Amino acid sequence: MKKTRLIVARHGNTFLPGETPLRVGCRTDIPLVKTGFDQAKRLAEHLEKNDLIPDAIYSGALKRTLQTAHTVVTNLDLRLPIRPLTIFNEIDYGPDEGKQEHEVETRIGAEALERWNRYAIVPNGWLVEPKELIENWSTFTQKLLFTHPGKTVLVITSNGIARFLPYLTANHGAFFATHDIKLKTGAFALLEGDLDGWNIHQWNVHPN
Repeated sequence: MKKTRLIVARHGNTFLPGETPLRVGCRTDIPLVKTGFDQAKRLAEHLEKNDLIPDAIYSGALKRTLQTAHTVVTNLDLRLPIRPLTIFNEIDYGPDEGKQEHEVETRIGAEALERWNRYAIVPNGWLVEPKELIENWSTFTQKLLFTHPGKTVLVITSNGIARFLPYLTANHGAFFATHDIKLKTGAFALLEGDLDGWNIHQWNVHPN
């Protein structure tokens, strides 16, 4: 039986070139900037050229994820509904919400930030429950196998949510040890799965 393909993409840019980026989480609902829309268009072009046209599309409910999803749908001329789910919004950065990166590092320390970037270990003060996020991915993908068997599903989400995606695989420990788990803005991961489990075939692919 044909495996179900899952494409998980991070939304496009939300800060202008030269603008100081902030750590924005689920409590900050900002739109894409022009380069973010351009990234979404390039994602659509890449999906079309590589036979990855989605049969279903899910998105976070924040502007940046919805606008990315709408841009993909428009550029692929799809007649598909975008299904917003709050589980794909973003994590809550607690006291570091809206702060510059150097301020975040000053508060939590470089070592804690490195553990987050390498292994998705949550720094002190962030309002994140890893078990809940992993369970969200597990429940969602299990349903996909029955609602969209053998189909291609696109999810537009955020970096904080996407970094828990590797836990779907049986060898996530080895994955964390050999990969940068951060998805760049506009980049995506490609997984294939069936009842025997999920495997990551591509990670952090950034369409040019």
